[in-house]
Amino acid sequence: MNESAEFLQLLRQDGVVRTDDARLMPLTGGVSCEIYLVEDGAERFVVKRALAKLKVKADWFADICRNRYEWEFIRYVSRFLPAVVPALRHCSATGNYFAMEYLGGEFQNWKQQLLAGEARPEAAAQAGGLLAEIHRHSTGDAEAKRIFDTTPNFYQLRIEAYLLATGVKHPELRPLFEAEAARLAATRECLVHGDFSPKNILVSPERMVLLDCEVAWYGDPSFDLAFMLNHFFLKTLLHAPREVGMRRMVEAFWAAYQTGRPTPELETRVGRLLVMLLLARVDGKSPVEYLDVGRQDFVRQFARVMLHEEAPSLGVVTNAWFARLSQFTS
Repeated sequence: MNESAEFLQLLRQDGVVRTDDARLMPLTGGVSCEIYLVEDGAERFVVKRALAKLKVKADWFADICRNRYEWEFIRYVSRFLPAVVPALRHCSATGNYFAMEYLGGEFQNWKQQLLAGEARPEAAAQAGGLLAEIHRHSTGDAEAKRIFDTTPNFYQLRIEAYLLATGVKHPELRPLFEAEAARLAATRECLVHGDFSPKNILVSPERMVLLDCEVAWYGDPSFDLAFMLNHFFLKTLLHAPREVGMRRMVEAFWAAYQTGRPTPELETRVGRLLVMLLLARVDGKSPVEYLDVGRQDFVRQFARVMLHEEAPSLGVVTNAWFARLSQFTS
C-alpha cells in the first residue's frame, strides 16, 4: 500500500472521508509537508500532513507538531480576519494532519504571478495591510503568546536553516548571523506567520488567502516583513535588466504596513534581516530555484557590502539594491 492509500485509510478511520470511492490527488506545495486534494462524493477539501524530513537537498529535519501550530494560527486569525485564511474542517493530533477548505480555480498563486513579471502594488498593499492587522491584533495578547510559544520549531525551520546555515558558509559574516539569530530567538512581540511569502498566498478578485503557517511563532514582526520583502527583491533580480515595477511593490507593502501598525523603529531591524535573508536564499538550506549563477553572485556581493554597514535601514538597503540593479546587464 502506498503512502496516499495509507493516508486515505486513516482519513476513513477518523471519519473525515465517508464515501467508498473517495480519492486523494497530490497537490504541489512547499518542501515541508504532504498536501492532497480529497474528492469525497460531492465534497472537495484539502488535507495536509507535516513531514519529519523536508524535501530539500540538505538534511533538514523538523518536529511534526508544527502541524498543530498551523491549525491554531488559522483558528486564531479567523476570529478577526476570516476571509484571509481557509475554513477549517478537522484536525488530528495523533495523525498529525488537518483538513481545510479547497480554494478552487478562481484562485491563483501570487508567486507565479510575480515570476511572470506581474507586479501589482495594490496586491502588495493588501498583503502589508493584512500582515499589520495580524501583528497589531496579537501584540500583547497573552493567549497568543502562550499558544505560539514555539521557539524550538521556529529555530529548526528558520533560525538554523536560514541564518546559522548561511553563516557557516560565510565565515567572515558568521558572527553577524549568529548575533541576529540570538536576537530573534529572544524577541517576543506578536504573532508571526513565519513563512509570509508570495508562494503561500492565493489571490482571487475577491480574496487574498494565507496558507502554510506551520512556522507560526510569537516573536519578532520584522521577520515576516523581511521575509516578504526578500521575495520582492529576488523577483526584481530575476527579471533584471527588465523593469517590471517591483520597487513600487516594496514601497506599497511597507507603506500599508506602517499605516496599519505604525512602527518606524522596525526599519533598521527589517533592513539588516532582509540582507541576511537575501544571502540565505542563495546559500542557506532552502535556496530559491530561479536564480542563475550570475544572479546568485550578485546577491553574495551585495550582502557582503551591505552587512559591513553598522545598521542598514530598509531605505538604505532598498536604494542600494535598485541602484546596483540598474547596472545589471546579464
